[in-house]
Formats: sequence, C-alpha cells, structure tokens
Amino acid sequence: MRKYPITIFFPCYNEEQNVERVTREALHVASQISDDYEIIIVNDGSRDRTAEIAEKLAAENPPVRAIHHETNKGYGAALQTGFKSASKELVFYTDGDGQFKIEEIKKLLPFIEKYDIVSGYRISRRDPVHRKINAYMWGALVNSLFKLKVTDVDSAFKLYRRKIFDDISLTSQGALIDTEILAKAKAKGYTITEVGVNHYPRAAGEQTGAKLSVIVKAFIELFKLKNNFSKT
Repeated sequence: MRKYPITIFFPCYNEEQNVERVTREALHVASQISDDYEIIIVNDGSRDRTAEIAEKLAAENPPVRAIHHETNKGYGAALQTGFKSASKELVFYTDGDGQFKIEEIKKLLPFIEKYDIVSGYRISRRDPVHRKINAYMWGALVNSLFKLKVTDVDSAFKLYRRKIFDDISLTSQGALIDTEILAKAKAKGYTITEVGVNHYPRAAGEQTGAKLSVIVKAFIELFKLKNNFSKT
C-alpha cells in the first residue's frame, strides 16, 4: 500500500484528559502509514488545561502543531481550521475525545486509491440512546435533502483528498459541517465511500454535541445550506 503524505488532526474542547493520549496515538499510527506526516491539535477555546498540554506536546514532537481559538467558535469552525491548516496530500480527522482508534485509518487508506472521500461509519455506536435516535433522524433528513447515500453522516472518522478543500467553500460553524462537506463535494463530482470502524464509549470528559443550542444551530445552518443549494 502506498504511503501518502498525510495530515491527521482533531478538534478539542476541554479535552485535557484525552488530548495527550490521542496525540500520542496519532503519532504512533502516522509513523506506520506515512513517511511525511503532520499532527494538528485544534484547541477550540478550551477553558481547562487542553491548550497547555497541546503546546507541551508540540514542543516535544516536531510533527505536532497546536492551533488555538481564543474563544469557543464551534465544532464546524474547529474543523474548518484543521482543513485550512492541513498541508499534506491526504487529510484525516477524528475527534479529540478518543472514541475511535486512529489505527483503524488503515481500513480506510486502501479505498483512497479509488475514492476522494472515505468515511468511517460506526459499526456499533457507543453513545446514549437519545444520541443514537437523534443521529438516525438527522442522517435520514440530510440524506433526503441533499441526495446523499451515507450511513453515518456525522461520523468523526473521515479521510479526504486535501484538494477538495481548495475546491469548495465552507460556512458551517457548528454540527452541520460534515453534511456541508459531503453535499458540496458530491455536487462537485467527488466520490464518496464508507468503511465500518469501531466506536468506543467516552472514557473521560463531557460530550457537548447533544446540547440544545448545538442542535438549534445545526438546524438553522441546515436550512441556510438547503436554500443555497436550491438557488444553484
């Protein structure tokens, strides 16, 4: 299997208990799959020790960069920062909470030979029941609106050809970001496939994705995006 130059990044918000473990896992895996790699920690205005730990990791490990938002801008904004900062041919992102094993990127890499986006769908999602129900309904809605056929739209385990982000513009600041990328990439003719990966319970820290404010913001951005597509 070809060793591609690759950027691995992950957004972090108050992940002081997870950021070092995830970063070291990323470094270990990257050294196995590539000879030219970088690891980017996107600290989205954390109020705990995430920034401090990220800076220490960057100082100790040359492939690691820490990028900080002064205030919490939202999940989509953090992903946008990661994509814009990525410099390698491939870019892979996962969350900073450690609910995926980065080593499973090895399942995705063979498919990047043929596809532009390889999305890891959660074989068995290890989240509370209400989050699973919300995710199912949300996925059905966005698949219908944008003519997608993606099992797990919001899975935080995706591999992309970086050139995609030179060809599409992103506006979502919140949870709609994955939908926006997939919809705009598909509209541009980029190809998408899915591969099953494992998902694990959060071992430390707190989830923020199910907050009412996050959900409301996602729906507002959703209808703006759909309206823009209707005009094209």
